[in-house]
Amino acid sequence: MLIRIGYEIAIRCNQPTPMTTYLNLESARIPDVQCERGPTATPDVRLETFHDLFGNSCLRLLAPAGNLSLNYDAVVKDDGLPDPIDEDATEVSVDQLPTDCLAYLSASRYCETDELSPLAWNLFGHVKPGWSRVQAITDYVNQRLTFSYGFARSTRTAAQAHEERVGVCRDFAHLAVAFCRCMNIPARYVNGYLGDIGVPADPAPMDFNAWFEVYLGGKWHTFDARHNQRRIGRIVVARGRDAADIPLIHTFGPHELTNFKVWTFEEHDPSFASQRFEKVSLLTPWFSQRWSRLSRHIRERSEAESAN
Repeated sequence: MLIRIGYEIAIRCNQPTPMTTYLNLESARIPDVQCERGPTATPDVRLETFHDLFGNSCLRLLAPAGNLSLNYDAVVKDDGLPDPIDEDATEVSVDQLPTDCLAYLSASRYCETDELSPLAWNLFGHVKPGWSRVQAITDYVNQRLTFSYGFARSTRTAAQAHEERVGVCRDFAHLAVAFCRCMNIPARYVNGYLGDIGVPADPAPMDFNAWFEVYLGGKWHTFDARHNQRRIGRIVVARGRDAADIPLIHTFGPHELTNFKVWTFEEHDPSFASQRFEKVSLLTPWFSQRWSRLSRHIRERSEAESAN
């Protein structure tokens, strides 16, 4: 299977502003890239690649005063299989965990394990340890929270999401991550591409998605509290303790978000990888229909960014 992915993101700054992005694909997927254009910046500025403490590939740049647009477009090969299931995966005792898992047991900016621990043990302490317990956490969060872009708030924590019972995908992931850590299960926050492949099309504008991974049985496993089903075509961009570690864009100064478009869908033309890319927004009516709803989404995202 071939999956087309990419983004067009534009911001406006009043003065030259240092900036970092967490928009590059994870290193493990680079061999799967069949062709790509970008990342590029308009106007042309120097893009410096670096790796953060969690191994994510990031970009560093100096955004000029005025408008800046960041663009990327690629075709990635995927096995076309749903997220793996391993119901026999067991919990690993803390004393036996690899050292690099320990960071994913502690509280973080958006995941208050100290505040949520009594509730977590009350809700999930009786559930069979391992895969069943993580699935029970996923089920609970999926049923507890109501999803809507209108509920987006960049400062909402896991505990606040639990009390308010609303959120976007990052809030679902944060609450599930926090509960898992309360139960001594290493859990990390993941951001990436997830298209409507093998499921009914979502009428909402396409966006990056957030899910989470847990360490069971000696390896990391994918769970998704928002969708709560095994999905096809996840493409990881970055991993961290929570969203504070891997912001899509982070400016060291004020900015205004003026454009935000993301695409991820199955590419049915096998010869496409050898063709020159054309502007995605002109390819199909699907994009026109979906992007007609972007003005509200951009406004909501800009308001959330301003709250940071």
